[in-house]
Amino acid sequence: MELILQPAKTTWHRLLQRPALDLADLTEKVKAVLEEVRLNGDAAVRKYALLFDRVELNTTEVQQQEIEAAEAIVSAELKAAINTAAKNITSFHSKQFYPVEVIETMPGVQCWRKSVGIEKVGLYIPGGTAPLFSTILMLGIPAKLAGCKEIILCSPPDKTGKLHPAILYAAQLVGATKIFKIGGVQAIAAMAYGTETISPVSKIFGPGNQYVTCAKQFIQQDGIAIDMPAGPSEVCVMADDSANPAFIAADLLSQAEHGADSQVLLVALSSELVNNVEEELNKQLELLPRKDLAGKALQNSKAIVVSNIDEAIELVNEYAAEHLIISCDGHEAIAERIVNAGSVFLGHYSPESVGDYASGTNHTLPTNGYARAYSGVSVDSFVKKITYQKLTEQGLQQIASTVELLAEAEGLQAHANAVRIRLK
Repeated sequence: MELILQPAKTTWHRLLQRPALDLADLTEKVKAVLEEVRLNGDAAVRKYALLFDRVELNTTEVQQQEIEAAEAIVSAELKAAINTAAKNITSFHSKQFYPVEVIETMPGVQCWRKSVGIEKVGLYIPGGTAPLFSTILMLGIPAKLAGCKEIILCSPPDKTGKLHPAILYAAQLVGATKIFKIGGVQAIAAMAYGTETISPVSKIFGPGNQYVTCAKQFIQQDGIAIDMPAGPSEVCVMADDSANPAFIAADLLSQAEHGADSQVLLVALSSELVNNVEEELNKQLELLPRKDLAGKALQNSKAIVVSNIDEAIELVNEYAAEHLIISCDGHEAIAERIVNAGSVFLGHYSPESVGDYASGTNHTLPTNGYARAYSGVSVDSFVKKITYQKLTEQGLQQIASTVELLAEAEGLQAHANAVRIRLK
């Protein structure tokens, strides 16, 4: 990690920049795949599965016997862990509903708003270097709670053309209606535009590499909604001298092992703490199976020492982390002053990995500074809110002159007439 001591505020913006990718070549490749899948459907999907995933697929849809076989393979202990996580995620997300309230804005004029589930959604679940079956729970459970009628799930197969058994177990647990062995840009294209076997969806969710992220941004231009802009995963740890260096190192590494493009940031109140964390990082890194990936991520990461807690809070708000761990005394008071973060973890015993898997909160979160304006996935992400109004004749009489005057002031006579004709 790069150590930076008490940087001037004028340098913060530059210091907090995420690693930039050269997107010029990437965007052309992504566009080509999207267009070919749009034109040639399943044939293009199978072509790119062979080209990118090195697997020849006769059929892309997972059959019921494959799901049953996977369920038999998954250990009882892992099933129990997945079920516990699912229960907690369901408990948290099921409380995100609010009763419909009819507001009478003036006598005889009633207005209300109702949440309606998006009918068809697509879930992208990365396979790659780690089968993220936990993401199925994070996306599938709120989708089901929201009342989505069709939940399409795509995930890249292994070299034998199969999905990880835990992915299939989690998919059936959350009620995915169809599961497909498709990865990468071709999966995003198939869900966005439809093929002979995959129905097009209205909104696509899920993380992915830079190709998947780029594809999601392109399909927005064609009217398909996405969960949020996203980039490589990241964590920021804010720590004072009450923190345990071993805990901090473990939290930084748990994020760094996602991939070489992940970023971790430590904001500390003393250089002594940073030095102790560095020692722990070196010790713990050597024990990780994914130490090469984590080590590369650490090369892009920084430890910034600031003078006081006020400056630390200002700095982390400027960074707008996907995950923010507050490993400080007085963490609850500090948390009240956080305005930019995807998800916040309070105190010395709240590791980010708990939120990633099983506490109940959602781990699909805004990255790359988008936490300044975006929220993480919730039940709200899977619904659209429709407004309603109902006027009695007397209600229309009450509001008519207001509407007529406003419409005529804007030069929209037909708007005024729509009110006037009802009163004659």
